[in-house]
Amino acid sequence: MRFHRPKTTRSQVAVIPMIDILFVLLVFFIVSTAFKKPRDTLRIELPTVHQIPSDKVTDTRSVIAVDALGKITLDSLAVPEGLLESYLIAYQKQNPGRKLELEADKKLPLERLLGIWDALTKAGIEIKDVPARIKLSGS
Repeated sequence: MRFHRPKTTRSQVAVIPMIDILFVLLVFFIVSTAFKKPRDTLRIELPTVHQIPSDKVTDTRSVIAVDALGKITLDSLAVPEGLLESYLIAYQKQNPGRKLELEADKKLPLERLLGIWDALTKAGIEIKDVPARIKLSGS
């Protein structure tokens, strides 16, 4: 004897329309993506300040000058590579209380400038006490 069994239907997901929608989305994202060329270096333009002529000198500062090639001089004394921190410590002992200022070339790489600031910090000089002047090349 056969009993009546209700037919069970499986619920089906419509795969074909889903594939169509995914394909349209894929094409949309590919077309709307803006491809850019990779950059080798990050170019940063350091700000410059125009000098204002003044007859009044408030305090005399020693100059840490850095050219575009990264050569450092401390009051016209050439500092060898990697020895800026020890030169600054010795300079402070010889000239207690004398303030410094940084004169950097505009084409100086940023990582070199950060290295100089790091040497100032390690020598016990606060960066906020060392004003920086950016000089244009050739001037």
